[in-house]
Amino acid sequence: MKTVLLDNTIHPDALAILRREVTVLPMYDAPLQELRQALSGASAAILSTRFRISQHEIDIAAFLEVIGRPGAGVDSVDVEAASQAGIPVVYTPAAPTESVAEHVLCLMLMLAKKMYVAVTALRDGDFGIRSRIVGTESRGKTLGIVGLGHIGSRVAQMCRQCLDMRVLAYDPNASEEQAASMEVTLCHDLLEMMSEADFVSIHTPLIPKTRSLIGEAEIAAMKPTAYLINTSRGAVVDEKALIRALQEGRIAGAGLDVFDPEPPEPDNPLLSMDNVVATPHLSSFTDEGRARMGIGVVQQVLQVLRGERPPFLADPQVWDRRRTISTQE
Repeated sequence: MKTVLLDNTIHPDALAILRREVTVLPMYDAPLQELRQALSGASAAILSTRFRISQHEIDIAAFLEVIGRPGAGVDSVDVEAASQAGIPVVYTPAAPTESVAEHVLCLMLMLAKKMYVAVTALRDGDFGIRSRIVGTESRGKTLGIVGLGHIGSRVAQMCRQCLDMRVLAYDPNASEEQAASMEVTLCHDLLEMMSEADFVSIHTPLIPKTRSLIGEAEIAAMKPTAYLINTSRGAVVDEKALIRALQEGRIAGAGLDVFDPEPPEPDNPLLSMDNVVATPHLSSFTDEGRARMGIGVVQQVLQVLRGERPPFLADPQVWDRRRTISTQE
């Protein structure tokens, strides 16, 4: 049987499916060096963001036929290097949508209601906090979305329908027709959108052109009463610029599920600010979300090992020149 390396846990239902056809090599707590050694003999690998695949890992993975990412992002894998070696990278672009979109609403409402400050104060015995903080309603406010893909579109729908928010979006790849069908106003100038929004929610993949997309100028364009929410990738935001803006009160606050780097350093100011709600990159980690991501990636990895084309390839061009066991013998 072929061997599939796991660097982190996946949903039990997904693991059960995987074990029916392959030998599973679970290395959940293994150091990265041990993972690299194990990768050299694996037929496939299903990997979390903690194990980054670069050219070095591709070079030592002589028998690897497929890499699976249970999520919407593939930035932890050097897809170009994998493709050059004939190794398909599969992922699950729609699977985390609902879980992440709900997390965005959670962060938004916690910020608007100053929930973190209130809960912390009450736990410290300060019931009087109720008369010293004032929240704001989200209804009727303006939401700016950066990236109108699966998750961004769902956030737009939720906020428009449930909170009666005006929704703006910046996405060079979106069409006017797509935006109009969702009752979203498409903006062609990022700074203009940032300046109009009461909440900005980021939903763009991390690729070279989106690294530090939200930088000093973009944050400076925001209202002093506005909030920034990031559940995509930490490096899409210039973290130092964000910290300065929060410390100086130039924006009202931030809701963050991602950092740059991860995990954040213990002394990262974002972890101790009263105007920041921070979670440890778990927005998609509901039982339902983990099941969709785990089962989706397992099914695709098994398809590749059987010689069947999977639905979600990070680089579709690799399929016709993919590596197979027969080429290794």
